[in-house]
Amino acid sequence: MRTGIFHETFASEERLWDSPTARQWMVVFTIALFTLPFWSSDYLLAMACIVGIHVIATLGLNLTTGNAGLISLAHGAFLGVGCYTVAWLARHGMPFYVALPAAGLVAAALGVLVGLPSLRVKGIYLAVATLAAHFILTFAFREWESVTGGVPGTQIPRANLFGFEFRGDHRNFYLIFVPAFVLALAARNLARTHIGRALVAVRDRDFSAEILGVNLLRTKLLAFAVGAFYAGVAGGLLGYFYGAISPEYFSLTLSVFYLAAVIVGGLGTVLGSILGALFMTFIPEALRLVAHASSQWFPGVASLLLPMGQVVFGVLIIVFLVFEPHGLAAIWSRVRRVFHLWPFKT
Repeated sequence: MRTGIFHETFASEERLWDSPTARQWMVVFTIALFTLPFWSSDYLLAMACIVGIHVIATLGLNLTTGNAGLISLAHGAFLGVGCYTVAWLARHGMPFYVALPAAGLVAAALGVLVGLPSLRVKGIYLAVATLAAHFILTFAFREWESVTGGVPGTQIPRANLFGFEFRGDHRNFYLIFVPAFVLALAARNLARTHIGRALVAVRDRDFSAEILGVNLLRTKLLAFAVGAFYAGVAGGLLGYFYGAISPEYFSLTLSVFYLAAVIVGGLGTVLGSILGALFMTFIPEALRLVAHASSQWFPGVASLLLPMGQVVFGVLIIVFLVFEPHGLAAIWSRVRRVFHLWPFKT
């Protein structure tokens, strides 16, 4: 019976998966994930594509806010930067395997600019500074018509790989989840490096971290750049998935959505980003399904439940902050511990 995990070396403690059982389950999960288009319904596959995009964006914000402790309300705007970068490059004949990284790099460059106030301010003041950046970027989305198409939006050509066009949810699934899988592994590995430890040190006590040799300027700007890069890639994939986009999509609500996903999922963990994105994506869908199912008996319930998505988001943030500040990742950790130590009490 497995009663615990005991590490004898630092390399053992820093492994991605701490036991053979965890590695075996990861293999099973990977096989199930990448065979999803062959056995799932069209609805589930479409939702999976949306979840994959949200997972990438949430991973980025969790690196900035969860790992480094830097609040950003411009994350939704960074998705817009990535989306419009892909749209502009695709219209000029750039293949998606060049346009997608370029979208991330453009968003990362803007992330560095947005992160400059973090060198002097923190907390609520930094949140307001990033909020200002969000409004500046969304203004550019509406007014820079030659690039973004203005208020009506713009069309985005489908991703094409040597004549193979990613059209339809079955093909877009792999276009989305291959980068999502790679970026999730990259985020997990980043936490094991000196850069990841520097981010955590800045989050916990930045002055002490600077005394110990952490370069605050480089670390804080890097946190914003990496988070914005993830958002830019997610925005590019969003554009390829929908095929058309308008500035209204990249509202402040989108930034709050990702911030809620980080809080609900768990700050500073890759698993928390995945669980948070899943949870916050399916909450509106659950409300819609409940409203549809109950409309047969209560005709007016749909008009009452459907607009409550924002209320649910707010209530969930309050509930998790009060009762489970470490999020769904901590709940999952406790569930695993129960199975590991059964039949003994934890």
